[in-house]
Amino acid sequence: MTTVAGPITLTRDRPTWLIYLQLATFATYIYGLSAALPLLRLEQHTSNTVAGLHGTAMAAGTILAGASLGACVRRYGSRATTWIGLAGVNAGLAMVLLSSALPLTLAGYGIAGLFGSVMLYTAMAALSDHHGQAGPAAINEANAFAVTAGIAVTFGLSAAAQAGLGWRAALLVTPVGSLLLAVLMGKVWIPAAEEDHDAPAAAPTRVGWRFHLAGVVLLCCVATEFCFNLWGASLFSLRTGLDAATAATGLTAFIAGIAAGRFAGTPLALRFNPVTLLVGALLVSGGGWFLFWVSTEPLLSYAGLAISGLGVSLHFPLALAGMIAHGGERAAAAAPIWAGVAMGAGPFLLGALADGFGTHQAFLLVPVLVGLAIGGVLTSRRRS
Repeated sequence: MTTVAGPITLTRDRPTWLIYLQLATFATYIYGLSAALPLLRLEQHTSNTVAGLHGTAMAAGTILAGASLGACVRRYGSRATTWIGLAGVNAGLAMVLLSSALPLTLAGYGIAGLFGSVMLYTAMAALSDHHGQAGPAAINEANAFAVTAGIAVTFGLSAAAQAGLGWRAALLVTPVGSLLLAVLMGKVWIPAAEEDHDAPAAAPTRVGWRFHLAGVVLLCCVATEFCFNLWGASLFSLRTGLDAATAATGLTAFIAGIAAGRFAGTPLALRFNPVTLLVGALLVSGGGWFLFWVSTEPLLSYAGLAISGLGVSLHFPLALAGMIAHGGERAAAAAPIWAGVAMGAGPFLLGALADGFGTHQAFLLVPVLVGLAIGGVLTSRRRS
């Protein structure tokens, strides 16, 4: 495995911890709504395809975020944009908390997707700029803290549903966490010297085919993760016979694998070539998918989901770092568009295939996405 030349260190100052905690709060919404989807579908008595429209609504919001992100940051600055994004997440989440009507829940998922992506990609770009060569490791570690928060929410959602409190009770952690973070760290941000808003705008970076191929790789990686997030619990229930509320704990195993992989991946990203790490992570996720797909026993299914999460853990951070490496500042605007298409097309296509051929057969979409991502990464490296 190729190592990175020279020692690289990651300094965790107060602005870094603020962004870590903002992303953790973001994760409570994204993983909470993902785990809630099977239960929401039962409430609404809809098909898999219609339920998949919630993922499409989030995707539409993410694409819109990519189109508006640059203007928002130029007008308000990165600090204000992250807080605007977090406030919008809570507005969208409130619509899901207060109603089970399909039009309102679709709108809620979409609004949360829009503002969540504004916050996510602004914070990621700021974090990468702040840490320079250690940017990929910082992005990876930020995502590690985020999925740790996601574990707590998915477990809490399942527990609340089984205890009779209702799954919506677990989603209250997002507004509560947002409020606490605003009160305790609202004035913290990256030093002003690192963000010179009065400096003349640099000429747009010219990008080549590798930048667009990196976008395709990001699309495949995000689609893979969201297929597991939105439909993994349904397949778990179908294959093992567990009820929907209990099967939601399968997503906890998946996210636990992601958390373990991202904490382990941070020192690896400081030492090894990101391209090699990404290919290895894609292979691991493919192996975990196979174990999950063939299993009918809860224990093996948990193991398959955990291994899948271990591989998926490095997909998004390293794929995003690849876009930044090939496109510079253009990645902040382009990445949400690629990710938004993935969030909508992947789960919706899987839901449509599930209605036509069954959820088990539909999950064959996952190794197709993994194979395409590996092909994209290897093609880019081979021609460098």
